[in-house]
Amino acid sequence: MAKSQLKHDSLNELIEFFDTHDMGEYWDEMPEVHFDVNIKRRRHLVEIEEEIVPKLAEIAKSRKLSIELLINSWLKDKISDGLIKRA
Repeated sequence: MAKSQLKHDSLNELIEFFDTHDMGEYWDEMPEVHFDVNIKRRRHLVEIEEEIVPKLAEIAKSRKLSIELLINSWLKDKISDGLIKRA
């Protein structure tokens, strides 16, 4: 296949193309890509009481944040204000 088939005007066109074509047929035409992966980053799951979640979602939405960002922001504020003592 010609390389010109891999050129598309939009991301949606490219997605549509690979939804209907086997990527293996074009493997040699794909550019080599390098990127860093931070495998040291950790995520911690914490349970939140079910009745609190709707209010958190409402507050987060009004501030155009995810619930995760809202809660992390609040916890950082509490720690920096000395309201949550460090272990």
